[in-house]
Order: sequence, then structure tokens, then C-alpha cells
Amino acid sequence: MDPVSTSPTTPVAFLKGHGTENDFVIVPDPDNAIDLPPHVVAALCDRRAGIGGDGLLHVVRSAAHSEARAMAGEAEWFMDYRNADGSVAEMCGNGVRVFARYLQRAGHVTAGDLPVATRGGVKWAHLPKSAASAASATSGTIPASTDDSADSAAGAEDGGITVRMGRAVLPADAVTVAVGGREWPARNVNMGNPHAVAFVEELAHAGDLFSEPPVSPASVYPDGVNVEFVVDRGPRHVAMRVHERGSGETRSCGTGACAVAVAAARRDGTDPAVTGAPVTYTVDLPGGRLVITEHPDGEIEMTGPAVIVAEGHIDPAWLETAFATRPEARSNG
Repeated sequence: MDPVSTSPTTPVAFLKGHGTENDFVIVPDPDNAIDLPPHVVAALCDRRAGIGGDGLLHVVRSAAHSEARAMAGEAEWFMDYRNADGSVAEMCGNGVRVFARYLQRAGHVTAGDLPVATRGGVKWAHLPKSAASAASATSGTIPASTDDSADSAAGAEDGGITVRMGRAVLPADAVTVAVGGREWPARNVNMGNPHAVAFVEELAHAGDLFSEPPVSPASVYPDGVNVEFVVDRGPRHVAMRVHERGSGETRSCGTGACAVAVAAARRDGTDPAVTGAPVTYTVDLPGGRLVITEHPDGEIEMTGPAVIVAEGHIDPAWLETAFATRPEARSNG
């Protein structure tokens, strides 16, 4: 049974975590007893009056949530992900890694392969056994490498979490992205959530990204879209900025990095389905580095750090006020 919309009367536990500085409020709630309406999620993610985050990870057992019960036989845990404005999202790549790190820290899972139910389907995370995991969980770093073929292995050995993100869908719709009088063709990529990937000459051309860049035709993305701006840094090495729907510009986006790697492989003629060989791209984001590998069968793997930085309790009086207050607009910048 899903929770009713009432404010908890006891302190609610929370944690704060990030993956390449894409940060999240984590609310453990195995039995799905805590109601989190959109305006309360927005209040929690508010960086001035709340805890602050690009989104919220509601940690629930799949069997306890109506949207995940069908996946309970495959995945015990459901990542009920919300954007910073309180809206529901299908998936969050960085969120899956942080979600897995929390489950490991809480003792719910151990090293090895972990299925995570999401609205975008079941994703598999690999938690490394290496003692270096603890160091990465604290520092949040994936070391740079000049050898592209070693990047993925380096991420795993140094405690990064690898997530099998599934396969990309590439709708045929032609789309364009416009900012400040400039316009670029964009690749339409769906990673369980929608993306428009534009290759540009300079990342500054993306502008301030305070508001969602216009994408046309808008009808291609009826529920909004994440927009990535990409520049080349070297062979199979790119850098990006992203505007995430419902959150604005973020320091990182895991599904966005996957979409960028997929788009780059098609542009560069290295589509694994055509070449028969896997391809790995290093993707630099404002918050750090992710390593993305696409295999000939279409399966995409993302490796990067996941860090838990703090934990505590939400004051019941504050939460009661948040439930009672429905602001017309709330800034998260």
C-alpha cells in the first residue's frame, strides 16, 4: 500500500551523497511509509532553505511500491528518483551508483552485482571488492589515464561503481538545439529518459543554462528533455555540459554521459553494432570523469565514483512546515 500524504511525526533519516558532484538527498524508507509529494521534495532539495541537491533518492523495497512490484522478483530495491523540482524521473545514472553505495554502506548488500529497479527498468550495478573502494567513496575520484583502453579498468580498480545501463534507443526524429542566436543539429538518444546531444565548438556556447535550451520540434519531447552540449578533447575523449529537465544545469549526468558516448560513436564511425568491437569514451563533466563503454550487443556500461558525505535526521517541525507550504516557485540555484 502506498503512503498517504501526511507529515511524519518522528525524525526522518537522510543521507547526502554525490556521483561526480551530481548530488542527492537520500531518504531510506524500505517499507514505503514516508510520503514525499513534489513540493516536499522541492523543499528538501532547496540549497538555501533545505538540505540541497540535484535530486532525491527515495530508497524503497520494490515489493512495497506500486510502480516497482512487477520488478520485485528480479530486484529487491527500487530507486524512486525525483528531480529537484519534485517531478518524477525514469532514471538517473549517477543516482544509481550513489543508491548502490548507500545500500552497501547500510549493510543491505555486499560487493558484487546488484540489480536496482528503476522506472526505466532494472539496472545492474557492480560494487567492487577492492580495498580501494573506501578511498574512492570518500574522495570521489576516478584517476585520469592517457590510455583509453585502461580507463574502464582503472575506474573499477579504484572503487568506482560500474552500472549496466541497458541499450540506447535512437529515434529517427531530427531535432535542433538553439542558444543565443546559435543553432545546432542534435542527436535524439533515449537512455530510459530523453536526451538531445549537440556537438559544439566551445562549451561556453551553451550559455548560462539557467533555463532549458529551446529544442525543436518540441513535439518530439512531450515530457521535456535533457540537453547535452559536447566538445572534443581527444580521440574517444569528450567534455560536456548538461541542462537536466526539472533541475537546471548540473555538475554531472550519468545517462547524459551515456547518451553523449552513443552519439559520439555514431558520429565517429565507431558504432559497435557495425564494427563488432566495443568502444570506450572518456567523458569529462564539470564535476568529474565518467567512463562509458558500449558493446556490440548494445549494452552500455558506465563507471564512476559514488560518495556518501553526510547523514542525519530531518527535523519533524521543519518537515511539517514543508508539508504545509506550497510555494509558487522555488529556486535551487
